[in-house]
Amino acid sequence: MGFLKNNMFKPVSLVSLASVSSLGSSPKDIWKNYITESHHLSEFVSKSGTSIVSKLNPVDTAKIQSLKASNKFYKNLDLSVLYAIFAADNAHQKSQWLSADSVGINIGSSRGATNLFEKHFKTFLKNNKVSPLSSPTTTLGNISSWVAHHLNTNGPNISHSITCSTSLHSVLNAVAWLNSGMCDKFIVGGSEAPLTEFTIAQMQALGIYANKYSKFPCQALDLKKTNNSMVLGEGAAIACLEAGFSSNAIALISGIGYATEILNTNTSISSDAACLQKSMQMATESIDNDDVDVIITHTPGTIKGDQAEMQAIKKAFGKTIPAITTNKWKLGHTLASSGMLSVELATHMIEHQKFISVPYLKQQKQPKQIKNILVNSVGFGGNAVSLLISSP
Repeated sequence: MGFLKNNMFKPVSLVSLASVSSLGSSPKDIWKNYITESHHLSEFVSKSGTSIVSKLNPVDTAKIQSLKASNKFYKNLDLSVLYAIFAADNAHQKSQWLSADSVGINIGSSRGATNLFEKHFKTFLKNNKVSPLSSPTTTLGNISSWVAHHLNTNGPNISHSITCSTSLHSVLNAVAWLNSGMCDKFIVGGSEAPLTEFTIAQMQALGIYANKYSKFPCQALDLKKTNNSMVLGEGAAIACLEAGFSSNAIALISGIGYATEILNTNTSISSDAACLQKSMQMATESIDNDDVDVIITHTPGTIKGDQAEMQAIKKAFGKTIPAITTNKWKLGHTLASSGMLSVELATHMIEHQKFISVPYLKQQKQPKQIKNILVNSVGFGGNAVSLLISSP
């Protein structure tokens, strides 16, 4: 681990980032929504009842529908693919990269083409046959390949699923390509459209879903809560990365960490999140603990998950625990997109030099400065990724 970090890892520039979520899709709107103390969760009414979710606002929903109508092939694509195309297009425009540049793409999803898959399966059960497009439009590789088609890129296209840490794993993969010299530019991130009756029912069956609409339905980071409170959200977050130091970087990826732990159950991590301890320690090898100003946690709002991550932070940082925050109380758990949405929050806090706290947590530690932010992500399977995001 030390050999890889010290001899192969070189800082990578984050030159642009774009997203679409319940917070909006423009940087101005997203930051405006971050500095308020209100959440962006709402109720989802279906045949099986009412659930709490985090969905795109009507303006962005209309933009996605406009994108869908802009190309005859796009009408058959899943929302997860359309969200990725939308965010990637915005990020690519901000990057000011030339269309002739060799650009790699690695965008993943945890659930994939959930809406389309369920639609085609219902048709199969009813008619015992499906559309010829049911297979190509629901494969996992569908996301990166359509983004590449839309942007007309000519680099490697990779799609993957590593549960909720998917988008930060895409960063790890891109860093390897960039550090190796095999590619100079990479588009990375995650996209998720999980707001279907079946997917919500799956999360509820695990006993981890919020069941009460209140002032703050998702109690992420509240270690005193007595009920699980995870809320599903939809959206995509995409970043453009360049090897080395770029003059137009909005932030640097100055440290990476990753780890996997042996499973005790299909869903849990250890009580002190051993995988997160290792990933955080690896990501911060090059700096002192005192120099980490903020940690943006994964904390999905579950009792055991939130407590395990806080135990990991205490073990990794000892007495020098940085200021800690999360955005899941505000926009829910967007699964594969969640890690990159946390990176986006990190870039906003660095740019505005303002710490976004959690309103229902009293006496939160405030950072004296915001230069280095550690972003955590962990998923089913005991896999963790930590990124150190630094001011350029």
